[in-house]
Amino acid sequence: MKNLCLAIGVSLLILTACNHKEESQQLASKTLETTSPDTLQFTNGYSEVNGLKMYYEIYGEGKPLVLIHGGGSTIQSTFEQVIPLLAEDRQVIAVELQAHGRTGDRDAELTFVQDADDVAGLLNNLNSSKADFFGFSNGATTVMQIAIRHPEIVNKIVLGSVLAKRDGMPDQFWGFMRQASLDNMPQPLQEAYLKVAQDSSGLQVMHDKDAHRMVNFKDIPDEQIQSITVPTLIINGENDVILLSHVQELDEEIPNSELLIFPGVHGEYLGEITTLKSGFKASELEAVPKIKAFLDR
Repeated sequence: MKNLCLAIGVSLLILTACNHKEESQQLASKTLETTSPDTLQFTNGYSEVNGLKMYYEIYGEGKPLVLIHGGGSTIQSTFEQVIPLLAEDRQVIAVELQAHGRTGDRDAELTFVQDADDVAGLLNNLNSSKADFFGFSNGATTVMQIAIRHPEIVNKIVLGSVLAKRDGMPDQFWGFMRQASLDNMPQPLQEAYLKVAQDSSGLQVMHDKDAHRMVNFKDIPDEQIQSITVPTLIINGENDVILLSHVQELDEEIPNSELLIFPGVHGEYLGEITTLKSGFKASELEAVPKIKAFLDR
């Protein structure tokens, strides 16, 4: 149980207007056409956002959907299995947050508020005025902060395994997180980071900053949660580390929300890398058509 909580904790450890808008837009325009292993075409690049060199990828065409990964993760470790499905009829904008994957770091601790401002700044640089947002785990907490702080850029939000209050996790989780070490970080997440990062020493930095953020996590006030008025889909695993009672309470608090529970553990409903099993087929994920139907409604 201890190793499980520490591992999931690290996987949970997971953007204000740009100070250099013109320079940022120039950076954002420098994209590179490339191909994923399954031949899905996409563009990628970096944009200067609030002092960060922030990495993003864009797939498909249509209404924008922004994907925000979980803690300790990359675009691919969280969303690789579902991007081809989501990009069938949408423009998918996937980002990597401060100190994660290919995005740089700043001399400051990680916060969900700053992550939200960074994402908003990136979309401004990409000339995307309004979008839907899908965040997983820590990424879902960031999406909540985007809806709270930047409602003008939000159409709908999908919150996957979202944490808004400390009592949304088992009590023992918080004690285990104070002992978190890189040795307890799931190997697939470590490998995913090292596969794309320019500096392998950043793995320890990412881990430590994510752990520190979770240890010091503070509840999102009820009045802020209740201020989220955009259509909201909350999804959770039946055996998720996020307590079902927590997402049920959030569903009651957010005025225009609905809740779906899927079989499996934390992130299994979207094929998150630590949950993949032999014989896995993304086309059989029950959550994806439900998410698409919600966004298209």
